[in-house]
Amino acid sequence: MVTAFFSDERCFWHGGGNYAFLLPVGGLVQPLAGGLPENPETKRRMKNLVEVTGLMRDLAAHSADPAGWDDLRRVHPEAYLTAFKAMSDAKGGELGLCVPFGHGGFEIAALSAGLAKAALFDVLEGRARNAYALSRPPGHHCLPDWPNGFCLLNNIAIAIEAALAAGLAGRIAVVDWDVHHGNGTEAIFLDRPEVLTISLHQEHDYPLDTGGVGVRGNGAAYGTNVNIPLPPGIGHKGYLRAMDRLVIPALYRFRPDAIIVACGFDASAVDPLSRTMATAETFRLMTRAVMQAADALCGGRLTLVHEGGYSEVYVPFCGHAVLEELSGSRITAPDPMAGALAIRQPGARFDAFVETWIEDLARALA
Repeated sequence: MVTAFFSDERCFWHGGGNYAFLLPVGGLVQPLAGGLPENPETKRRMKNLVEVTGLMRDLAAHSADPAGWDDLRRVHPEAYLTAFKAMSDAKGGELGLCVPFGHGGFEIAALSAGLAKAALFDVLEGRARNAYALSRPPGHHCLPDWPNGFCLLNNIAIAIEAALAAGLAGRIAVVDWDVHHGNGTEAIFLDRPEVLTISLHQEHDYPLDTGGVGVRGNGAAYGTNVNIPLPPGIGHKGYLRAMDRLVIPALYRFRPDAIIVACGFDASAVDPLSRTMATAETFRLMTRAVMQAADALCGGRLTLVHEGGYSEVYVPFCGHAVLEELSGSRITAPDPMAGALAIRQPGARFDAFVETWIEDLARALA
C-alpha cells in the first residue's frame, strides 16, 4: 500500500489581495512584496523539495476533481456559497476577515476541498495506506457562513461530511496541530458526537477569543471537542508531551474509524505568525505518534490535510519530514536549521513549567 499525495498547480494561483502582512494596504501601511503571509510559495516550495530529493517517486501523486456543490452545501449554507460564487465570477473580493480572493477564487477553493476529499476517500476505500493533501487555500478557520483566517471553505469538514454521507466511516477524529485554533472545524462539529475535534494551538494567537479548554461539545457531543491551548515558547519537548499526555489518550477514548490531521506547519520556530518553537523533527515525531495510534485504532487509516505555515524557508523541510514518516521512504532532506533550533529550545526551568501546564490541562479535560 502506498502513501497518496494530492496537489494541483491551480491551488497555487489563489491570490491574496492588497495586503501588507495582516493589514489592508492604505493610510500609513505600505505594500509588501509578499502580501498576505498565506501565499503560494511555502506550499509550492514544499512540493518542489519533495520532487528535487526524489521522495515524490515514493508517493502516489494525484490531482483530484473539485468538491461538488452537494459536497459544499453539507457544510456551508446555500446563501454563502451563492454569494461566494457570484463574487468570484465577477472580479473577486472579500467576504470575511483576511480572506480576499480573485476571479475564479470559488473554483480554486472547491478544488482545494476536493483534494482533501479525494485524499480521505483514497484511504477509506483502501487505495492508499495513508494520504497527504496539499490543499490551498486552507480551511480550518472557515465557519459555515463566514470565512476568516485565510480560509474560504472548510476543506476537512467537507471531506468528513462526504465520507459520512457515503457510509465510508461512522466516527472520525480530527487532530489539528496548526498553531492557530481550529475554530471553524470546532463550530461545525460541536454538536456532532460522531466527530472528535482536537486542537493544539498557541493560546490567544488566532482567533483571539476562541480555543478555551472549557469548550467540550454540546449535548450528546459533550467530550468530543478537545482544546489544548499551549504557551508561547513550548518547544519540541512540550509538543511531544502534549501529544503523549493529551492527544493520544483522547483518540483512544474515542476509537475512531479514521483520523485526519489538520497539518499546519506554522508552529515552527521561524514562522512569522507564532512563537511556539517546533522543528521539523517535532512534526516528524507527531506524525509517527498519530500513525501508531491509527494502526492501533483504525487499521492505519490516516489522512493529513495541509493548513497553515508561512516560512518559505522552513515549511518545505517540515513537510518533507512528515512525508518521509508517512511513506517510510529512506530519502531524506536534512534540516539545515536543526542545530541552531536545538540550541534555541527552552531549558529545564521552562520545561518544568510546561509540564505543569500540560498536567493542568489533563485535569481540566478529565
